[in-house]
Amino acid sequence: MSIFDDENVRFTVVVNHEEQYSLWPEGRAIPKGWRSVEKSGTKQECLDHIKLVWTDMRPLSLRLKMDKIHNKEAQTSKANSA
Repeated sequence: MSIFDDENVRFTVVVNHEEQYSLWPEGRAIPKGWRSVEKSGTKQECLDHIKLVWTDMRPLSLRLKMDKIHNKEAQTSKANSA
């Protein structure tokens, strides 16, 4: 049986620098590159929290790059219509 299948295990919600979320068993050292978001509970409670807050599955670096492209295109379009 996996630790993730044990209903008695409590988890904490963790996030990395790309704003990607995951579960981590409470009380275990959080892996390098991840940090707690101060939400813990049952597996389902943590999954519910992640579903609520992780609304854009794209990594942060991709979102920033796409925003930069969109802003550049908007500026070009604005300049061409002036």
